This record gives sequence, C-alpha cells and structure tokens, in this order.
Amino acid sequence: MAQNIWTFSNGWSLEFDRGQFDEWCVYEVSPDGRRTAPRDVDYFNELLEFSSRHGKQRIYDDFVEVFNASGPKVTTDSLGTINEVAERYGQEKEPILRVLIILHMGMVAENLKRHTRLGKRIKRLGVHDLLLDSGDVDNAAHFMRGMGWREIDALCIERGF
Repeated sequence: MAQNIWTFSNGWSLEFDRGQFDEWCVYEVSPDGRRTAPRDVDYFNELLEFSSRHGKQRIYDDFVEVFNASGPKVTTDSLGTINEVAERYGQEKEPILRVLIILHMGMVAENLKRHTRLGKRIKRLGVHDLLLDSGDVDNAAHFMRGMGWREIDALCIERGF
C-alpha cells in the first residue's frame, strides 16, 4: 500500500510504494494520480541546474545536512530539516524541496535494503561526484555500476564519509 510522504501546493506528491525489488520505491504522483519513479539522471540534472545559480559547494553542503538527517525511515524531524534547508532558497523553495525529499527517500530506501553494506552513502557518493568531482550527470548516475561494495566503500572513505 502506498505511503504518502509529502504533498506540494500544486497537488503533486511523493510516496513510497512497492517497486520491482522492494517496498521502498519512490514515486512522484500527479494530481490526476499518474505515478512515475524519478530517475537519478533527472534529479541530478536539477541539482546541477540549482548549483549553477547557488554554487556547487552550497548545494552539496545543504545535501549533506539532508544526508545527516536521513536514517532508516522518513520522520517528521527529517522532513522538518529538509523544509528548513529548502526555505533558504526563497522562490525556488518547492523545486529544491522536491529534489531533496526525493534524495532523502532514496537514502531511506538504500538504508532499508537487505544486506546493505553501503546504505545511504551510495547516494552521497553520486551527489559528491556530480557536484565536487566530475560535474557530469551521466557519470554521477552510472559510474558505480558493476563495482563491488568494497570498491564503492573505499571511494566513500576517500571522500570522508
């Protein structure tokens, strides 16, 4: 059964529901009920666009605040932290709020995967690559494919997380 996480002023919402592999697939739901699962490349493009206006380091630092608030479930506190971060963006609050909540939900889902060794750090590595390393959306979204968890873990440790 779908679990609504956030509803925006325009009627769109974000929810968890069953996906192909687990119970924690993130969906965007339109006001008429159409559901789509956001892809890394889509919200990475949006992050890169925000960074062109607000600076890569600022976007990354704000993401890290969301990362630190993300645990094994979405909570009122974690959503409150994300909302506070998004408030700093004035008129762009809702668009960045949407991306940050999608990332948060993705990190929660990663934390809930059975036998995970990386958890939410896998999302942080992608965002780090996007904003501080390669600056390339496709690279950030795909460079870890085929890597073992130990190799990804080593990349995370090299970057301090």
